[in-house]
Amino acid sequence: MKRAASAAAAVLLLLLPLPAHAEPVASLADGDTGRIEFPSVTPSGPSELVRKTYPATGTIVAGSLVLPQTAEARMPAMVIAHGSGGILRGREDAWAARLNALGIATFVVDSFTPRGLQSTSRDQSRLSTMANLADALAALRLLATHPRIDPARIGVMGFSRGGQVTLYSALEPLRRGMIDGDLRFAAHVALYPSCSIPYRSAEVGTAPILMLLGGADDYTPAAACRDYAAWFVAKGVPVEVVAYEGAHHDFDIPDPPRFLSALQSARGCKAEVEVDSGTVRRLDTGEAMRDQTTISAYFRSCMQRGATIGGDSAALARAERDVATFLRAVFKLPVR
Repeated sequence: MKRAASAAAAVLLLLLPLPAHAEPVASLADGDTGRIEFPSVTPSGPSELVRKTYPATGTIVAGSLVLPQTAEARMPAMVIAHGSGGILRGREDAWAARLNALGIATFVVDSFTPRGLQSTSRDQSRLSTMANLADALAALRLLATHPRIDPARIGVMGFSRGGQVTLYSALEPLRRGMIDGDLRFAAHVALYPSCSIPYRSAEVGTAPILMLLGGADDYTPAAACRDYAAWFVAKGVPVEVVAYEGAHHDFDIPDPPRFLSALQSARGCKAEVEVDSGTVRRLDTGEAMRDQTTISAYFRSCMQRGATIGGDSAALARAERDVATFLRAVFKLPVR
């Protein structure tokens, strides 16, 4: 009954509207939970984040923090980053409840609503993924101040665009764009991320990564993520990749699979981003692009339309087990 009540509370908090005049907080030292507004920034791309040249005025974003009932003096936590469709009913809230049941606190971050957005699925250029990443790193920094949360056991989990956030947060130049010192995510869980334009850096963190992919994903194809995983492994990062046969993008949502012609996909792009230098390198021609106009023109030319998204109950059941097994090992949690 206690677990059910905690799950219900998590769902309710995620669905509540933002307070009209909430005060943004830079610390959770008072032990606050629930709906929280906090400062972040909105970089237009990786170079702004790495060089900290993003607008100094900053951005106020919001998240929902739920602490499960646990005997631990300090518990692990997961920052949850949504996809290009925003926070979806039956996905972020459901995963938060599952993690709460494992004894893990959850902080579901809303990067869109505070910026006046509902979705970027038809036009990913409406907001740089670096803004979502900045929010996740700001959330990490904030959670580390909470007296009930263990700062050494804070991970990040994300879906699609949020999956990119999960992977990019392992790149040290991007992390340092928001965080001074050694605070890092202790675990990275990426569900069906877009890996067609991989971001690379000379220095990466060593926290383990779990990638959960749809074997039939035609929006963010699994093959590109296997290649990206191999790059992380070559850098010394422990990576586990699981692909669920026959599963499409968004295999963990309650809606059945359907083809949406307007979705914008990077699956046709052949490029990589070197975040240290800010260079975008075309993999088909070898051209190194540094001018933003040239880079934007290329990405507009390689984007494609249309993909199938929708739930798969068998894949979701396996994903629940795979995430639980991974996080129990990383956070050293007891089996419940």
